[in-house]
Amino acid sequence: MSLKGKVALVAGATRGAGRGIAIELGAAGAVVYVTGRTTRAQQSEYRRPETIEETAELVSAAGGTGIAIQVDHLIPEQVERLIARIRTEQGRLDILVNDVWGGETLKEWDKPVWAHNLENGLRLLDLGVRTHLITAHVALPLLIERPGGLLVEVTDGTSEYNAEHYRINPFYDLAKVAVNRLGWAHAKDLAPHGATSVSITPGWLRSEMMLEAFGVREQNWREATQRIPHFAISETPRFVGRAVAALGADADRARWNGQSLSSGQLARVYGFTDLDGSRPDAWRYVVEVQDAGKPADTTGYR
Repeated sequence: MSLKGKVALVAGATRGAGRGIAIELGAAGAVVYVTGRTTRAQQSEYRRPETIEETAELVSAAGGTGIAIQVDHLIPEQVERLIARIRTEQGRLDILVNDVWGGETLKEWDKPVWAHNLENGLRLLDLGVRTHLITAHVALPLLIERPGGLLVEVTDGTSEYNAEHYRINPFYDLAKVAVNRLGWAHAKDLAPHGATSVSITPGWLRSEMMLEAFGVREQNWREATQRIPHFAISETPRFVGRAVAALGADADRARWNGQSLSSGQLARVYGFTDLDGSRPDAWRYVVEVQDAGKPADTTGYR
């Protein structure tokens, strides 16, 4: 999965899936611009310790070139300055990963629209959808200057799963369905330029926030399965990162254009594994085991 000579932008790479994707693009040899709002000098409203500088350092340590730039992707002028800098410094953009989110502390579980805090819900949509549109609007003209470009829209849940399952509340549901649709819609516009657009979802992600919420660390994450048995199917952020790197290195990536993909699905196709050597297929597990009310058992799913 060599990406030497390629230039990538991971929008929303401070933590979670964005950080995992940035690291794996770096491991494949790419120059990776990583953006987010939290730096060592300034935090976002998340008040989290992870920073874009840390992500850039991890990219470089993995073998790539990590470049951290603070950007609020809700502000078009900041995105315009970012893309102008990439154009000046690199003269190209080969991979755009739209991973901006920031809505974890805004969503309310199992609340109808009239019971959910309206300001938080609308802010969630701004962070989860509007940022993706702004970034695509500004960045895609550079990406399509060379044939073979790749746009990856990161979401939660495949199109198939989200079409049949209500995701937490109307605001969250709309945000995650919309990003899948963006991956499909952009594919129509990018195909004539020789570029590919997909949406991708990780499975049950062992992000920094998830591990903290469950009171474990990556080293002892399995202890959380004593309280949440189905957490056994979870995966590291690097797993979806390897999925994106595999797409980026695939000369025949256009076969995926417009499709909704998952990390587990692509692992079966490309043969990569998670850091522990397993291949968790979370979305198949969720349907066939978790949602079916069966006891937690990952046999045949990782």
